[in-house]
Amino acid sequence: MSGAGHQAVPPVPAVPPVGSYALDVHTGRVGVVMGREGPYVQLRPLGGGREWDCAPEQVRAATPAERLRAATAYANARSRGEVP
Repeated sequence: MSGAGHQAVPPVPAVPPVGSYALDVHTGRVGVVMGREGPYVQLRPLGGGREWDCAPEQVRAATPAERLRAATAYANARSRGEVP
């Protein structure tokens, strides 16, 4: 068998599990993985807010430094009264 006529199935990108912190590499935003809707991964901003959709290949687990940076940005915005 030479495999002729068989098409390789593209690998499904590994998406961080629901509840974990992830980075949208397209926008650079860190959010919490809320689930999947159709072909998209849904992320919610730290501290809550409106979810946004990301292509699975554009989402990866956030590093500790990225999580800290996002949490600090949220805490600063909250202290300025910009977010609830």
